[in-house]
Amino acid sequence: MVWPFKPRFRKQIARIEISGVIAGATRKHVLEALKTIEERKFPALLLRIDSPGGTVGDSQEIYSALKRLNEKIKIVASFGNISASGGVYIGMGAQHIMANPGTITGSIGVILRGNNLERLLDKVGISFKVIKSGPYKDILAFDRDLTEPEQTILQELIDTSYHQFVQTVAEARKLTVDAVRSFADGRIFTGQQAVELGVVDRLGTEEDARRWVAELAGLDPDKSQCYTLEERKSFLSRFLPGRGQLDSTMLDSRLLELGANWLEFELSTSGLPLWLYRP
Repeated sequence: MVWPFKPRFRKQIARIEISGVIAGATRKHVLEALKTIEERKFPALLLRIDSPGGTVGDSQEIYSALKRLNEKIKIVASFGNISASGGVYIGMGAQHIMANPGTITGSIGVILRGNNLERLLDKVGISFKVIKSGPYKDILAFDRDLTEPEQTILQELIDTSYHQFVQTVAEARKLTVDAVRSFADGRIFTGQQAVELGVVDRLGTEEDARRWVAELAGLDPDKSQCYTLEERKSFLSRFLPGRGQLDSTMLDSRLLELGANWLEFELSTSGLPLWLYRP
């Protein structure tokens, strides 16, 4: 596709914001945005991350796409209020990382949760009859506890995913695997601590990160502006008021929507390994 106004884009900084839990919708938006950045030949990308993490596969696909793109343009990641777990993993796809001193980051690790409702089901007199093709087909079933062989299988799954995470951080930040393992035990730390550990390069605001990536791309930091590639809004959302126009009723509705989205994520990812910080 041939884009008009190429010179204009070549003098601007592309900006992508990743906020909230990372899942399929985030992956789709970011991959489309990265493709647009490459087609329009932006010289630099400011990647703003404000996320507790999310699903493993979606985080890996975004990271891989960023890694390919950073061979062509300059990329600086700016960690916001929180950039933890999968948020950290995505940040590894940038050439440089900046965080606020108080940014919550880290939580490098993997979590998998299932729900055991066996005692509750016994109280209400509900039981399930299962016919399965193999002994592990109903692993993490909510009506019974895990067997020891099942725990071993799931632990091996978690350990493999964890090793992938540690290896990526080590390669991206030029650290040894042992050094990363020393702090990759699920703990969270501040942006200031992240600099000391080598996970983050510098402390600063998003504006500082914008100026930094402009300088790296040979642009004038005083004149170069950001072009934000936003996620396409639904037809209905285009007619809804902005944040500053929300009244109390709409705010309550928005909070309910956020709660429903989180519940949907919890249900859809039950039994899946996650790179997600759970406060």
